[in-house]
Amino acid sequence: MGRILAIDFGKKRTGIAVTDELQIIASGLTTVNTEGLILFLKEYITKENVELFIVGKPKQLNNTNSESETLIVPFLKELKKQIPQIPLIRIDERFTSKMAFQTMIDGGLNKKQRRNKALVDEISATIILQSYLYNK
Repeated sequence: MGRILAIDFGKKRTGIAVTDELQIIASGLTTVNTEGLILFLKEYITKENVELFIVGKPKQLNNTNSESETLIVPFLKELKKQIPQIPLIRIDERFTSKMAFQTMIDGGLNKKQRRNKALVDEISATIILQSYLYNK
């Protein structure tokens, strides 16, 4: 089995989370500048066996796509073009940022640590991945 890699795509930075090789545990991996995301993914899959990409799908409360979906679609086209051998699934990511922030509070992080948006993005990617694992 290969790892599953989750992507919490953002305009400036993107959170990345991965599973272990048995696809049991989701862990935050890193946050990367979005402009270098494809390059990061191409390098990562040369080192690790990744069998699936999970990409968050931002939705509004009324279940319509959020405005940020317009930024994600070109990325998805480029990802499929650059790395066609790895399938891709979209997962509803509503409330993941709020859940990530609450996780930081519950984890005892102080206010300064909770302002670290990169950490919020990484935790959000982990929540997206955990959601996929729970529902698969």
